[in-house]
Amino acid sequence: MTKTAITELPTTTGPVFQPGDTGYDAEIAGFQTAYTHRPAVIVAAAHAEDVRAAVEYAARHGLPIAVQATGHGLSVATDGGVLITTRKMTDIRVDAAARTARIGAGVQAGALIEAAAAHGLAPLNGSSLSVGVVGYILGGGVGILAREYGYAAEHVRTIEIVTADGRLRTLTPGDELFGAVLGTGGNFGVVTALELDLLPVTQVYGGQLQFDTALVAPALEAWRLWTQDVPETVTSAITMLTFPDLPQLPEHLRGRYVATINIAFTGSAEEGERLVAPLRAVGARMTDDLRMMPYTESHAIYRDPDHPHAYTATNALLSELPADATDAFLEVTGPDAALPTVAGFRHLGGALSRPGPHGISMDHRDAQYIARMLAMPQPGNAEQVRDQLALVRKTLQPWTVGHNLNFLYGSGDQADEAQTRAGYSAAGYDRLAALKAQYDPANLFRNNRNIRPR
Repeated sequence: MTKTAITELPTTTGPVFQPGDTGYDAEIAGFQTAYTHRPAVIVAAAHAEDVRAAVEYAARHGLPIAVQATGHGLSVATDGGVLITTRKMTDIRVDAAARTARIGAGVQAGALIEAAAAHGLAPLNGSSLSVGVVGYILGGGVGILAREYGYAAEHVRTIEIVTADGRLRTLTPGDELFGAVLGTGGNFGVVTALELDLLPVTQVYGGQLQFDTALVAPALEAWRLWTQDVPETVTSAITMLTFPDLPQLPEHLRGRYVATINIAFTGSAEEGERLVAPLRAVGARMTDDLRMMPYTESHAIYRDPDHPHAYTATNALLSELPADATDAFLEVTGPDAALPTVAGFRHLGGALSRPGPHGISMDHRDAQYIARMLAMPQPGNAEQVRDQLALVRKTLQPWTVGHNLNFLYGSGDQADEAQTRAGYSAAGYDRLAALKAQYDPANLFRNNRNIRPR
């Protein structure tokens, strides 16, 4: 494509870049550094009309479209085509009386949390402050309070989206595309804004319990048993990893294999202390910072890294979590594994198990847990990473009912139709493929875990 080709985009407010332009590399950069888009054209959208113009341009030239806000969940990187970046679209409007917020496509979770907190409200965010809210919700949104309130996508009221025909549409519950868009990660267009519910939550009891190497297995077993009886107001996870021996880490963590239990509970501190007693009974904690905290500090429950880095990940939705499953998981992901990983489980169930109000595209609601494993790709270890991810999936196969597509980071070379199908029920996938054929027959929106038009 020639430089003169982008003169067809004169109406865009945001800048347009091609390879070699000053600003091109900065615009494609995201939180994920293992995989990077290399588009032929970047449209740095400032508003919905920029997005519409970019989609029309891509359709006219038969070019695939990719979208990036923060780049946390980069799924399948584009090589050529059009990349629409939405990081400039950061408008937030809170309606305190209606308990809603209207957000632009580039809004990050931390900004929305702060804006909502000013009115005594909170969104159903995930664990990281810097994640783009729209991308998180398009994948369903398994948040820190998910067992009590369900998927974040079930709390969306309005979707503004540019579809493959270049139309800016406003979708509401009842529209056939509304539920299809929520849970399919950008397969049906570019979302430019969402209106979503906010909750009257101002504080949460939570934090971390961290156990050293000798107590990792006992902590995992205690957590496994504990999750079988806790109320839906408790959402938790457990993660096992070997911390690298780096000077920027606290000295007591360097080189240690540890288990961290993350807890969020919307009840009182007194009830929270009673509930976590069986976990504390495991033994001495390296960290125990459970407390009642303002919701604006809830990111401390997970403490996700705040700096861009390389990673890839797989996951498995599990119908149950017997001791055989956790033992096998530790065997292939523990400190003696061939490849260091970040591995663990998140407790599902509760509201996540019940059908939501708007028919969003989140299937496999019989899953009670999700197992996740994240690896750090480096030059020369691609095959080792691929083998380790495959080994984890094989190990958990007896209990697996599918996987969550929003937690499949990178490894775009493995993003085939079978992988996407496994994220949905058979009937659910067929329904989505039929809608894809209706609304995106040329499959312009295919730089993702792609639903192919049928």
